[in-house]
Amino acid sequence: MTQSTQNAHQAPPPRALEARRPGVRGRLLLASPAPMTRRSRQAGRALVLGAVFGVAVVASLIVTYVLITMFSHKQDARQPFVRVVEVDEITTDPEPWGQNWPHQFAGWKSTSGDAFYGGSSAMPQSKLETQPWLKRLYAGYAFSIDYREARGHAYMLYDQGVTERVTQKPQAGACLHCHGSMNVLYRRVGLEAMGEEVTDDKLAAEFNQPAVIRGFQELSQRPYQEVLAMLYATPDGTPGENEPVFPLAPPGGFSGEYAGEAVSEEHAQMLGEAHPVSCVDCHDPKTMQIRVTRPGFLLGIAELADGEGAVPHLPSIEQWRRGSRSEPYDPNELATPQEMRSFVCGQCHVEYYCGNQDTLTFPWGKGLSADDAEAYWEEATFPDGTGFYDYEHGETGAEVFKVQHPEFELWSQGIHARSGVACADCHMPYERKGAMKVSNHNVRSPMENINSACQTCHNVPEQELKARVGAIQSRTVALTERAGAAMTAMLDAILEAKAGGASADQLQEALDLQRKAMWRLDYISSENSKGFHADQESARILAESIDYSRQAQAAALRLRAPEAPSTEDLPTEPVQGVTETQ
Repeated sequence: MTQSTQNAHQAPPPRALEARRPGVRGRLLLASPAPMTRRSRQAGRALVLGAVFGVAVVASLIVTYVLITMFSHKQDARQPFVRVVEVDEITTDPEPWGQNWPHQFAGWKSTSGDAFYGGSSAMPQSKLETQPWLKRLYAGYAFSIDYREARGHAYMLYDQGVTERVTQKPQAGACLHCHGSMNVLYRRVGLEAMGEEVTDDKLAAEFNQPAVIRGFQELSQRPYQEVLAMLYATPDGTPGENEPVFPLAPPGGFSGEYAGEAVSEEHAQMLGEAHPVSCVDCHDPKTMQIRVTRPGFLLGIAELADGEGAVPHLPSIEQWRRGSRSEPYDPNELATPQEMRSFVCGQCHVEYYCGNQDTLTFPWGKGLSADDAEAYWEEATFPDGTGFYDYEHGETGAEVFKVQHPEFELWSQGIHARSGVACADCHMPYERKGAMKVSNHNVRSPMENINSACQTCHNVPEQELKARVGAIQSRTVALTERAGAAMTAMLDAILEAKAGGASADQLQEALDLQRKAMWRLDYISSENSKGFHADQESARILAESIDYSRQAQAAALRLRAPEAPSTEDLPTEPVQGVTETQ
């Protein structure tokens, strides 16, 4: 046997790969792995144990971090602010408050926009230019001189100080009720009127609601410039510091006049600070709880509660009505926290009388609807016994009512109020600042903050929400323009009737209808939501305005038209079709 043959018949080496075995087609036999040594097995176990330990350590660190963070946040939430400085009832200057509550202070300052824009060139668009019929609506009233689009809270005192309504026509001190931080001045004047000694310590000690209301009553009818000078001279909690957060209006506005006369030397050099609505107007300086401080609202809401007007959205008033009523309704004592988030806004965003013939008044004795307020004014009288009206219309001579800005009242008629949604829920929605939940103090349209203001309740896309609001507002604006056109036609017809020789007695029916028509048009055009706060109610009010305007127009036309012929002899078409007699 040759060497090669012997090699061919030798047994294959152990665990070698056998390419093919007889009877097994295509089966491959793989070599078995070498047995693991004890040392290698121990090294593998150690590696696994080390990995498990490492994972456990990392997991423990993560859990510990989460627990520590949660505990820290809970501690932060229990003490949401640190009092760097003390504030009290005399601190109308918001800057000390800002040291304790920087997030809220920053939001409040943001109501000016990116920067504070003063000067005549920075004034917003005139509504009298975009809606010319407003000049005829307010003929004979100062709003026909100057009436501009609204700006943020930062501008509320500045813009009032420069408007030609103040510089060209005499106005009452009541106008400052909502435009300035007035509590300390009211309290000081009230204490003096009550015969009590007044010191800064006494002013700082407590709110003293009776003294605030008394001071408000003392100042309502005094001239605007006199009360403004008193406000400048009132301590604001930062003695020796006279640089307000926002610039003050130049004395006498851009023309240097008050009520059409040059500013006196005394007013030209007013010293001190005056502030727009400030922290102390809505918050208790000791507890930071929100509160109502405006006397007009305090008196108005008490009268509302004592009446019979429907208030299903204000449960605390309904509860008070079921009680003994031994004490007047006081929102600071009885209102729910959610109600207070609307009441603080309702201090100013409301309808009221603001003139020099009587104390500023909220017309809520009969309820909160436009019809309730109209009925209230129709029954009201001035202190001398004469019937109430805001101004005599400059074209027709009708005694008419002027609406202010009834956002609170119109909101009260809408679905959001009935659903328990407060003003602040939409205009000052909550936001997270670290561990704290704070209300956004950059008060603005919800359309500028849809995610926080709207989508917390409405789980729909942002564009759909914008489209819904846009549809409501565009339809309301279009209906407002139609009401304005109807009012213009009404005024033309009344003037033509006067020119034709109609007497005052003959015109009285048309003038009464004019007042009803103009009240309703003014109510919606002066309300700043463009109908959104209560869209169906807005449409109803405007529809009634158009109807009253057309009724007045028809009444005036009849006064100068020939007597209408009789229609009795005109042929009429009998009923055709299936009737009961067939």
